Amino acid sequence: MNKQIKMIWSIVLIFANVVILMAGIWFFCGKQDFSLNQKKNSHLIGASYMTMNNEFYKIISEEITKRVEAEGDRMVIRDPALDVGRQIEQIQEMLDMGIDVLIITPVDWESLTEVLRQARSQGTIIVVLDTNVQDSELVDCTITSDNYQAGVLVGQYFLTGHEKSRILVMTHEAARSGQERVRGFMDTVLADDNMEIVSKIECEGQVEIAMPRLQQAIEEGVEFDSIFCLNDLASVGAAAALDEKDMLHSVDLYGVDASPDSKALIAEGMMQATAAQFPTEIGKKASDVIYRLLNGQQVEKDILVPVELVTKDNVEQFSIDRWQ
Repeated sequence: MNKQIKMIWSIVLIFANVVILMAGIWFFCGKQDFSLNQKKNSHLIGASYMTMNNEFYKIISEEITKRVEAEGDRMVIRDPALDVGRQIEQIQEMLDMGIDVLIITPVDWESLTEVLRQARSQGTIIVVLDTNVQDSELVDCTITSDNYQAGVLVGQYFLTGHEKSRILVMTHEAARSGQERVRGFMDTVLADDNMEIVSKIECEGQVEIAMPRLQQAIEEGVEFDSIFCLNDLASVGAAAALDEKDMLHSVDLYGVDASPDSKALIAEGMMQATAAQFPTEIGKKASDVIYRLLNGQQVEKDILVPVELVTKDNVEQFSIDRWQ
C-alpha cells in the first residue's frame, strides 16, 4: 500500500516539476524560430496548442517540427496556457508575421471564429488538431482522435464490471474533444437504468484543478463509487484526491489518453481502464496534410485517428514508460 501511495505522489510531484520546467522553456523559447537551414522562399508555419504542460501536445509538436525542419521551412510555436484570449492574440500575432499555415488546438472551440475568418481572408491554410472548432468550414483539415469512440470503449468496459453504479464525471466543457468523450461514455453506460451520473465536475483536464475539486466534492458529501475523467491528467489528479481521502481502493477510476502515468496506475491496480490516443500518429498525419495543402493537393476534410482500450490485461503492450 505504501508503495502505491508513494507512486501516486511521485507522479504528481514529477508532473509539477515538469510544468515548472516547461513554463521556463516556453517563456524563453516560445517566441523563437525553431527551424534551421531554411530554404530560400521558405514557408512560415505557426502553431498555437491548447497548453504545453501536457506531454500529448509536446509529442505532436515535435513530430511536426521535425518535418518542417527537414523541409527547410520555419516554425513558430505559441503556448496560450488554456487562456482563449491569449490564444486569439497569439494567432493574430502570427498572422501579422505572415504565416502560411496555422496549426491550432483550440482552448475554447466556440471562441475562435472571428480570428479564423481573418486567417482565411489572408489565405492562410488552417489545420486543427485534437479538438474541433465550431465553424469547420473555415478549416482546411481537422485531425482528431475518435473522441466519441474513446468514451464508448471505456463505457463498454465499465459495464462489464458494474451491475449498478453511482458515477462522478470530470469534464472540460470548453473543449469539444472532452465533450465528445464524456458523451460517448454517458451514451453507453446510461443505456443501463442501474447506472446514475451523480455529479459533473469541471476540471479543465488539469491535475492541479481536478485534485482539489474532487476533494471538495468528497467533503461536501457527494456519494459515488466510480469516476470517469475526460483525460488522464484529470485521472492522475483524481487518483491523488482519492488517495488523500483513503478512497483509492474503494472507487473505480477511468480515463482517456493512456499517458505513462495512467498506465502505471493501471498496472498497479489503482485505475481500471483508459482509451489510448496516439499523438505520434496525429503529428505525422498533420505533417503530411500540411505539405499536401502547401503543394495544392486535396486532403480529407476530417481525419479520425482510431483509439484503443487499455486495461490491466493489455497495458504492458503499450509501453508503460512512454506515450504510444
